[in-house]
Amino acid sequence: SQTQPQTSKSNKPGSSEIVQTAAMDGGTACARVAYALSELAFIYPITPSTNMAELFDQWSVEGRQSLISHKPINVYEMQSEGGAVGAMHGAAASGSLTTTFTASQGLLLMIPNLYEFSGELLPAVFHVAARSLAKQALSIFGDHQDVMAVRQTGIALLCSNNAQEAQDLAAIAHISSVKCRLPFLHFFDGWRTSSVINRLVLLTDEQMTQMYPFQELDENVRKHGMNINQPNQRG
Repeated sequence: SQTQPQTSKSNKPGSSEIVQTAAMDGGTACARVAYALSELAFIYPITPSTNMAELFDQWSVEGRQSLISHKPINVYEMQSEGGAVGAMHGAAASGSLTTTFTASQGLLLMIPNLYEFSGELLPAVFHVAARSLAKQALSIFGDHQDVMAVRQTGIALLCSNNAQEAQDLAAIAHISSVKCRLPFLHFFDGWRTSSVINRLVLLTDEQMTQMYPFQELDENVRKHGMNINQPNQRG
C-alpha cells in the first residue's frame, strides 16, 4: 500500500534539495528498493512477507526495470521455501544478483543453504518480515524467533524499525552484500512494520544508482560466477 509521491524542499537548514515523500507500509518500502537493486527473485510467499513477493510479481509483469539489468526482473515462484533458496544458491553461484522474501518456518527451511551462501562468499539478500514459529500450535504472532534461529549461519543481519528504515536498510543490505561478498538478512517486525503505513522520504533511482558499487559488482560477483569458458574447482 502506498500513496502517490509528493515533491517538496528539504527541511535541512540552508538546503535547497528537493525530496520526494510518500506514505507506504514497510513491506512496500523494502520491496521497491530490492526490485531496483536485483536481477532475479525466487519466491514462495508466506505471511506476513507476502505483499513484498506480490509486488515483485506485479512490477515484473508491468515491465518495471531493474537499475542493475535495465530490464524487468525475472520472478519465479518455487514449490517451497527450500526450492526458492536452492534456486537462489545456483543463481548467486553463477554471478547473478538475487533476492527473496520470507518469514517464520519459511526461513527455517532455508537454513542449510544459508551456511553455503556464507561459506562460499555469495552475495544475496533475504528480506524477512519476522514472525513467531509454529510449534505446539499454529502461531502468526509477531516476534523474532525465526531470525534468532539463523544467527549461527554466518549471514549478516540488519534490523529495521519502521518503513523509512525498511527502505534505507534494504538499500544498505544490497549494496553491502556486493561490496563485502556476504549474504545479508534484512528483517523487520511482521505486521508492526511490514503492514503499518508511514510517510517516508523516498530514495530515488538516481540516488541508488550513485550509491551502487558497480566496480565491485564486476570484481566481487561477475568474475566469481561459474562460467563454462573459465572453469574452476570448488568445494
